[in-house]
Amino acid sequence: MSFASSARAFWNHPAGPKTIFFWAPTMKWGITAANVKDFSRPPELLSVPQQSAVTITGLIWTKYALDITPVNYNLMAVNVVMAATGLYQLSRRVAWEREQTKDA
Repeated sequence: MSFASSARAFWNHPAGPKTIFFWAPTMKWGITAANVKDFSRPPELLSVPQQSAVTITGLIWTKYALDITPVNYNLMAVNVVMAATGLYQLSRRVAWEREQTKDA
């Protein structure tokens, strides 16, 4: 398959760059990048409700991305990473809280 035909197929795909189904998950990568940037943030400053929401929405939308037709792999990927980063942040916060109760 030539580059031109591959590019045309990508451009005209039902979840391609002419649709919201491409741009919404692409922009959502920004939220995931912000969560990765927060890995350096002290755990006591992490918001449990915020990270819970990030994790839960990541899990829900991953399932949805696999159920729709056509399957939207960009949406699935961003939400898998979003759920993973949320779980990591929650685990950091839980570990910090346990350490605080142990020291008290």
